[in-house]
Amino acid sequence: MARIRHPKDFIAGLIFVAFGATAIVVGSNYTLGTAARMGPGYFPRALGILLILLGGALAVRSLWLQGPPLPSWKWRPTLVVLGSVVLFGLCVAPPRVFGVALPSLGLVLSTVILIMLSSSASDEFRPREAMVSSVLLAALAVGVFVIGLKLQLPIWPGQG
Repeated sequence: MARIRHPKDFIAGLIFVAFGATAIVVGSNYTLGTAARMGPGYFPRALGILLILLGGALAVRSLWLQGPPLPSWKWRPTLVVLGSVVLFGLCVAPPRVFGVALPSLGLVLSTVILIMLSSSASDEFRPREAMVSSVLLAALAVGVFVIGLKLQLPIWPGQG
């Protein structure tokens, strides 16, 4: 049996294969069409096949190239980033609690909170840089989603 010499490449290859297989399974519910007249399932299947090929190549490559072992898993940054994404969803579009709609913090404040919290997961966290990034990304989000795509999102608290 072959020995895995580059664990990072091997795990990345498996992830690519898993995403590719998922895309094919999801895309199989849609009509395929032809190359000249593509159906809604054409792109997910083609992308899934490409991901599987790329992931397979990466996994096979990991058998020949030497690489460092996988570092230990860091739970704190993972939980902080996942928690900040969940909090973003709750802030920008809060659920109804006991039939009462909670107020939205708006896209700008929700984005600032998301970037500040998720940035704090890093050992290299600098509050001033994170604040500048969060303000710029909030402006970009408003520009793309509200102005460009014309989505009906509340920009500030109390709207919507």
